[in-house]
Amino acid sequence: MYVRWADRHRWKTEIIDQQEGEQAGLKSASVAVQGRGAYGWLRAERGVHRLVRISPFDAQNRRQTTFALVEVMPEPDEDAPIELDWDEIRVDTYRSQGAGGQHVNKTDSAVRLTHLPTGIVAQSQNERSQTQNKETAIKVLKARLLERQLEEKEAELRQLRGEHVEAGWGNQIRSYVLHPYQMVKDLRTQHETSNTTAVLDGDLDAFMQAELERLATGGDGEGTGA
Repeated sequence: MYVRWADRHRWKTEIIDQQEGEQAGLKSASVAVQGRGAYGWLRAERGVHRLVRISPFDAQNRRQTTFALVEVMPEPDEDAPIELDWDEIRVDTYRSQGAGGQHVNKTDSAVRLTHLPTGIVAQSQNERSQTQNKETAIKVLKARLLERQLEEKEAELRQLRGEHVEAGWGNQIRSYVLHPYQMVKDLRTQHETSNTTAVLDGDLDAFMQAELERLATGGDGEGTGA
């Protein structure tokens, strides 16, 4: 959905890491999006997304609910004040699991970095060499640490304003219902549409715009349907 959204804006995307699900689908994926204002738009998508549909993998055609956590991190500039202390980072290498030809599947070219003080993990396996994967993982780790700093500053500002601060990640922000009716609804702004096909095909601008306007105006989420 997000790759298709980026394509609509003619922005470049690159899959940095992809973990296949045990039975089907994806367990996790990291995608880099390059475009003017990309982070500003995508930051409105942070949170838990809920999908309700008839599972194509269930022989009994039962309705199932799936949750996906979306994290959005800015790519730090080269002069950004993010210093890595390698005494606090564990480096693991392992064999790539995804597509990429014989080379990546037969060598321990994938790299996982774990920032021990915070538990933040960054990994890359789609590059051909271990060195390239390590460089990409370093960028991801710096981005995650920068995003953590930004989140902490935002939480401090909300406390100073006397606003309620949610404890950690995991808040459901949007529901995508494909059965028994068709509806995508954002629970923060109340913006909704019955055109689920268009949304899952990347038509997200209206949802992003509604949330960014809510944040800019300090609104209470009483949006309008669509």
